[in-house]
Formats: sequence, C-alpha cells, structure tokens
Amino acid sequence: MNSIDDLARSRIVPVIVIDDVGKAPDLAAALDAGGIRCAEITLRTATGIEAIRAIADAHPGFTVGAGTVLTVDQVDRVADAGARFVVSPGLEVAVVDHARERGLPAVPGIATATELQRAVSAGLERVKFFPAESLGGIAAIEALSGPFPDIRFLPSGGVSASNAPAYLASPAVFAVSGSWMAPRELIASADWDEISQRSAAAVSLLTGSSVR
Repeated sequence: MNSIDDLARSRIVPVIVIDDVGKAPDLAAALDAGGIRCAEITLRTATGIEAIRAIADAHPGFTVGAGTVLTVDQVDRVADAGARFVVSPGLEVAVVDHARERGLPAVPGIATATELQRAVSAGLERVKFFPAESLGGIAAIEALSGPFPDIRFLPSGGVSASNAPAYLASPAVFAVSGSWMAPRELIASADWDEISQRSAAAVSLLTGSSVR
C-alpha cells in the first residue's frame, strides 16, 4: 500500500505550518494520539523540510508528506528528508513527473476543468481541489466529477469541522485536508492535548463515511 492509499484510508489530512523543528516529533505524536496518522508539512516556512525529516526519523510509521511543493528542486529536497508524498497548490507537470521519478505520489492542485484535463493527461487519478470553498465547494467537485468520473479529489482551502462531513460524504472525495486540527498557534504554544482532542473530534466525523 502506498502513501496515497494511506491518505485515502485516513480520509483526513492535517495541513501543518510549523515554525520550530523541535516541536515536529511531538506534533506527530499528538496527531497520532487523536487517531490521525498522516500530515502534510507545508514549505511555507524555512523549517518545513527539517520538520519533515524530524517526523520521518522519530515516527517512521507516520505518513508525512510535503505541501506547497512548487519546484523540481523542492521535490528532491523533501524526498531526501523522508517525505512520502508531495502536494502542490497548482498543477506543474514537471513537478509531478519528477516526484514520480523519485517514487513519491504527487497530488497537485486544480481549480478548473482545463487543469483537470491536463492532470488526467499526466496520468493522475487523484488531485487537490484548491481553494475548495472559494471555488464552490462540494457542488463544484461533483460538477467536475461528471466528465471525469475516475478522478478523486482532495478538497483543501476553507475546509473545516463544520463542512468536512459534506465533502467526506461524496464518492468523488478520497480525503479532506485542513488546518483546524493543528493550527499554527496551537503548535507554537505546544498545546498537544488540544491538538489530540481536535484530531479525535475530526476522526469522529468519519462515522458513516467510507473509503472511496
């Protein structure tokens, strides 16, 4: 089973912005304690790559991936750090192809049917829909899934505890991603108990949903 299958089984992917590498292993442990065993560590901060490395080293059973991957060079750097998947806000075929060469599944972002058609041409079956809420939410995903019935979506951007169940109920959605389980301020304050509680609450949203 590859890492994208892990995400599909988890169905909830925390999007993490982290400023202190030293907090990364404890963060992964807090998510795990709440029942979430994967995370997308974004490259929005200078510590992102080293945070990936710290989690991969401390928690080898935890599926850690890299987000905000924009270039081929970043693919190499996150792969070397131990990332098991890469996520991008948009579709850059060179990034997708190089990730594949490095053995990493890529989940690029799409916002239009044209971009989705390019993703299909690149051999992708799973894509990120970003920014999901701004683009029309679940209604937009279901509209896109009509002409692309084999594509499964990872909505991200504006996804929260309140609207995640609607996304998760759709057969077109393989998982949701969001930051509400572990926002930047809770990580900065090392409030691991709150992160674990939010993670457990997020997992409870899966009741009645199934892996697609």
